[in-house]
Amino acid sequence: MADDTKRNLEREALLFHSTGRPGKIEIHPTKPLATQRDLSLAYSPGVAAPCLEIARDPTTAYDYTAKGNLVAVISNGTAVLGLGDLGALAGKPVMEGKAVLFKAFADVDGIDLEIDTHDVDAFINCVRYLGPSFGGINLEDIKAPECFVIESRLRELMDIPVFHDDQHGTAIIAAAGLLNALDLTGRSLTDVRLVVNGAGAAAIACVELIKAMGLPGDHVMLCDSKGVVHRGRTDLNQWKSAHAVDTDARTLAEAMAGADVFFGLSVKGAVTPEMVAAMAPRPIIFAMANPDPEITPEDVRSVRQDAIMATGRSDYPNQINNVLGFPYIFRGALDVRATTINDDMKIAAARAIAALAREDVPDEVAAAYAGRRLRYGPEYIIPVPFDPRLIAAIPPAVAEAAMRSGVARKPIIDMETYRRELSARLDPTAASLQAIAAEAAARPRRVVFAEGEEEKMIRAALAFRNAGYGTPILVGREDRIRETMAGLGLGGDLDGLEIQNAKLSYHTKHYMDFMYRRLQRQGSLYRDVQRMVNQDRNVFAACMVALEDADAMVTGTTRHFHACLQDILRVIEPTPNELVFSVSLMIARGRTVFIADTNVHEAPTGEELADIAVQTAALARRMGHEPRVALLSYSTFGAPVGRTPDRSRQAVSILEERRVSFEFDGEIGAHVALDPELLSLYPFCRLSGPANVLIMPGLHSANISSKLLQKLGGATTIGPLLMGLSRPCQIVHMDATVSDILHMATVAAAEAGR
Repeated sequence: MADDTKRNLEREALLFHSTGRPGKIEIHPTKPLATQRDLSLAYSPGVAAPCLEIARDPTTAYDYTAKGNLVAVISNGTAVLGLGDLGALAGKPVMEGKAVLFKAFADVDGIDLEIDTHDVDAFINCVRYLGPSFGGINLEDIKAPECFVIESRLRELMDIPVFHDDQHGTAIIAAAGLLNALDLTGRSLTDVRLVVNGAGAAAIACVELIKAMGLPGDHVMLCDSKGVVHRGRTDLNQWKSAHAVDTDARTLAEAMAGADVFFGLSVKGAVTPEMVAAMAPRPIIFAMANPDPEITPEDVRSVRQDAIMATGRSDYPNQINNVLGFPYIFRGALDVRATTINDDMKIAAARAIAALAREDVPDEVAAAYAGRRLRYGPEYIIPVPFDPRLIAAIPPAVAEAAMRSGVARKPIIDMETYRRELSARLDPTAASLQAIAAEAAARPRRVVFAEGEEEKMIRAALAFRNAGYGTPILVGREDRIRETMAGLGLGGDLDGLEIQNAKLSYHTKHYMDFMYRRLQRQGSLYRDVQRMVNQDRNVFAACMVALEDADAMVTGTTRHFHACLQDILRVIEPTPNELVFSVSLMIARGRTVFIADTNVHEAPTGEELADIAVQTAALARRMGHEPRVALLSYSTFGAPVGRTPDRSRQAVSILEERRVSFEFDGEIGAHVALDPELLSLYPFCRLSGPANVLIMPGLHSANISSKLLQKLGGATTIGPLLMGLSRPCQIVHMDATVSDILHMATVAAAEAGR
């Protein structure tokens, strides 16, 4: 199964990168470029004005260009992930991915640059002249020891931050975890003994940073593939020799005897249970080799119940993950226009990360990790990567350290305002979706993929299984499913999947009886329900969910939304006192808008619009947004006058009577609801800012506008999410991708877990 899982993941990754526009990034202009006047301002002759200003005062480049938010992600591909020297071109997908992470986590614009040379001097000479273009340089996947030379010389030559994340990112997160592990075990950096296995870029950076934080030099023992790095060795380069110590120990096992802390940045299996057993009481073990640690937490627990353990993997507690560091470190450095990222800034980042883990975890984060106890302690010494508080915690600490150490060219005067601006800078949707995925993984469920013979459904079911979200159930004929899998090159691995065929299932009679009881007074004969259960995959799947043979279902790739919904409503009741409708999440330019109802009610009444508003606002709040609800119309507060806006006005009156706990107003035009300048023309409007929940007056406007945003506006769509059913069911559109189906199955699974 492991080999098939790996092959499936590889195929999905190739399809992911090649579908639509190849790659993961593109450039969007931030100014309008529709008219001749726009072009004359953006380019000739208007662009001459900022050029002259920058020539007069180079610091104004940060005011007139994107330099202040632009980071170059640069590699020569000599150490790509754990794959070795693949070359500059083969490293490009990783560098694009790093650029995506910069944007997703800290709203930093990253541009990848691959330099096709192994020559250190040529590499340095290429990068050194890029300073005018970028606010910072992130070096990535460059092998040791060349990476040390490259970073050191570029930091001397350039007046912008140069940061090799493979070194310092790991060091900062590991240092944060170590601070908390020491706190929990009642120790300090000055009185512990550390053993580090591995002597590459990350290992040496860890040693240097922890020494800078106060660990005595003779308390650290570095080991490489030949054993302990001691002063008697004659085969050491300058970076290893800087950390050589006087010791009689020659092997890793000898070094670890009595040690308080172990850092592994080497290879799978380098540490044995016997080595762990020989460590000091309450040992701290960070086995950070990827994808498999030097020793697993299970093996550690077999010999030491008192150990605090961290790894580089997300399926164990305490993941040492660089994404906790580099986006936020650059965010802080860019915002003060720092000339470098120094030790003070790195230490400040480590301490901020450590401090965040000691705070109470927000409900939305804790809910996503229900399988773990996210409370400061041995299994929670490092924040989880999608904690929304990271952006408000780390950049201010980095910025303050830059100001204190004299490398900030633009000090921040009001740090509290800066924190608030950071919190508002990122759309919480990505974190919420990740939280939903983590929630599904924490409570695995049985999810029915109703159209089980369809290629996309099969691939989504395999991805669902491989992600650990639960057991996918394919409705269909086993021979057809196997045939499709074989045609896709997916092999015949059905481990962890379940196939249900209505004509063969021993549940079918039970489902028919259930359906007859439901529909016998709605014009259906027993033979009618027999036909439904036997021939309609949606009805069969919904029966499985209704009678708790499965927890949730997903469908929609072969039939229209309304036909699928009609099938489901024959089987599953609405939630009492709730309306059944759908919400589409439209994500564009780092901003999410919830649009409802996009699929169900053709012309909702004022009462129905109010219900839709209440339920959609609750969804927005669950996903980390403070809802600002606009009940839309072609009319804005009575202009122009018409009959259609009456329903929106009625809904506003109903919401007033209900005294709801969120901001709302209407009737209001979409252009006004989304534009703060236009909103300011209506000082009486209840909305404190642009709306993020748009309640449409009818199905026509909702469906058309959401599809226009997706197809023409380039918005990413999540949904439509089906709301108001008593059991979790989701319907995708017929053009849904495998990722879309997987998202919806995950949402349904998480909902079932609640």
